[in-house]
Amino acid sequence: MGRDLAEASSEAMNLWKQAERISGLPLREIYWEDDEAAMSDTRALQPALTVVNCNLWREAAGRVSPCGAAGHSLGEFSALAAAGVLSPENVLEITALRGRLMAEADPEGNGGMAALLKLDEPRVAEIVAEAAAESGEMLLTANYNTPAQLVVSGAKSAVALACRKAKERKGRGIELKVSGAFHSPMMEEANKELAPLLRKAVWRKPRFPVYCNQHGKAVHDGESARESLLRQMVSPVRWIETVRNQYANGARFWLELGPKAVLGKMVAPCLNGIAVGSDALRVELVSTLESLTAFSL
Repeated sequence: MGRDLAEASSEAMNLWKQAERISGLPLREIYWEDDEAAMSDTRALQPALTVVNCNLWREAAGRVSPCGAAGHSLGEFSALAAAGVLSPENVLEITALRGRLMAEADPEGNGGMAALLKLDEPRVAEIVAEAAAESGEMLLTANYNTPAQLVVSGAKSAVALACRKAKERKGRGIELKVSGAFHSPMMEEANKELAPLLRKAVWRKPRFPVYCNQHGKAVHDGESARESLLRQMVSPVRWIETVRNQYANGARFWLELGPKAVLGKMVAPCLNGIAVGSDALRVELVSTLESLTAFSL
């Protein structure tokens, strides 16, 4: 992950080394030698993904003139770096600490998450309410990814019950391989511990708007971005609203930077019934040095 670009660019390689110093982890060894167990550990994954995203952006930046940026959950920090709100060093410090805090937030493994598919928001809300009431445990909708792909987060028993209820309603429930109930109140202590570093960071005016997960709207100053990020870890990711607000503000081309296609696939479902038929929507992924070289507007 990200090796080809690092071996072709000393700047990209130096960002990997900086991330290793900050995190205290051998990130290149983990992700370049495919250490499967270590790769899934959010303590390593968060700074490593941030390095990949930031390196891809640095190489692509001169070819595009963004009307805005956004990132899903962890990716929001890369979007802020791309817009110049936070420095790459600040972002690496934040994501390394965020990864460690989230990994340690639920040592007994009481929390979990699941994607509920093929069900609309009202039906998922019904499932969440029923599963929480019947289990007596906390459960909420944590990620509004597309109108038919929502993620619930909470106590494992409630998450499992929600999956069964989704199947009863002709939907699908897929429990996710995560170490906790992210974007829920179960991350409150981790969120509090991250706050001092967020407040200490230097937040600058963005070069272009950044759409925040907490409300899906664009922010145009560093202070507003900081206030949103102070609650991001315990708030839902409102990705549907993010994409729709980008479209309403004129976006017709989405460029996804990252190791694999995830968010680009969500654009069309989010805009179904909203985008005008005559609009030529375009989505592209840049994930490697080869795809970056081939990319053109």
